[in-house]
Amino acid sequence: MNLPGATVPNPLEQLTIAQLRERTSMKWRAHPAEVLPLWVAEMDVLPAAPIADALTRAVARGDTGYPDGGTGYAEALAGFASRRWGWDGLAVERTTIVPDVMLGIVEVLKLITGPGDRVIVNAPVYPPFYAFATHAGRIVTEAPLTESGRIDPGALEAAFDDARRAGGSPAYLLCNPHNPTGVVHTADELRAVARLANEYRVRVVADEIHAPVMLGAARFTPYLSVDGADDAFALTSASKAWNLAGLKAALAIAGPAAAADLARMPEEVSHGPSHLGVMAHTVAFADGGEWLDALLAGLTRNRDLLERLLAEHLPSVRWTPPEGTYLAWLDCRALGLDEPGGTDGPGIVSDLAGPARVFLDRSRVALSSGHVFGTGGAGHVRLNFATSTAILTEAVTRMGAVAGG
Repeated sequence: MNLPGATVPNPLEQLTIAQLRERTSMKWRAHPAEVLPLWVAEMDVLPAAPIADALTRAVARGDTGYPDGGTGYAEALAGFASRRWGWDGLAVERTTIVPDVMLGIVEVLKLITGPGDRVIVNAPVYPPFYAFATHAGRIVTEAPLTESGRIDPGALEAAFDDARRAGGSPAYLLCNPHNPTGVVHTADELRAVARLANEYRVRVVADEIHAPVMLGAARFTPYLSVDGADDAFALTSASKAWNLAGLKAALAIAGPAAAADLARMPEEVSHGPSHLGVMAHTVAFADGGEWLDALLAGLTRNRDLLERLLAEHLPSVRWTPPEGTYLAWLDCRALGLDEPGGTDGPGIVSDLAGPARVFLDRSRVALSSGHVFGTGGAGHVRLNFATSTAILTEAVTRMGAVAGG
């Protein structure tokens, strides 16, 4: 199916459910075959043609050795940032390749914080923010989002103040676009973050992995492009936008005042990315624009479809359509599906409770359980709508059949 004005067919409509069930990745093997998996952030798409071609040629010539450590990946990202976001400030010399965004975040935290230092997050937020920081010996502190899912300056300032009073070298993990709410933080909001971070001497580490996935008229602002972000870091990759989670490679980017910190990154960190991963991500940012445009049109269409499906089958579910990502954060508390005594996490992504458990057991639809995203998550589910319209329609119809209130 081609979308109006698209030069590439809608990537979300290229595969049947039977073809998808042949996959061996986590999304399609964690549950029995009758379950429709709309949980982990993996898309039901084929690779963009430029990426598939590059990988096929590499394998054909036996080009499966170690990555060369060059700057091609960073140069491709810089070009993409200029074209898509109007940002010409990405300095290639202030980047380094890391295995993936979360492992890169951990390595950056090791550079700028010490064991026992505070790491602030905006709950509800991506569960590995808690797990990875804790496993690295840091203490996670929450600055909850507002009811509308946006950064709360008062809560953030209070968390920064507490972290500074606790001593050490605190850091703030900023998620933009935010996972799970799909909020895209505005330039004004990011400038306010930078002012607070400078006032309280808190280092900002921005997870921008979903940055290419802007829906409708949403516009992404790189954190390192705002005034006052000179000592911050950003981490990103093509993983989410081009479905490359199995091809490991990401970039850590330092602001001008963080360059010396980045230079202390241990050499062995660069051994984690794969040669084919670096190749795939480089091609995505350099040559994957037309495919991305078709994907974004399809995702926007699916987001609008989801709104209609929820209104028809689950009218008491509350949500705010996401501005970015392909993740819907659904407030199911009115359905009365919470477990007695159920609480917020955090936990690991595959943990289930409340609505997510009911929808899996009774609807055979797998969603991410809101409780694992921290404070404010209980009673919610995260739904991945990066799939075909047929699968999305069937999934919400099933959910409504058992909880349509």
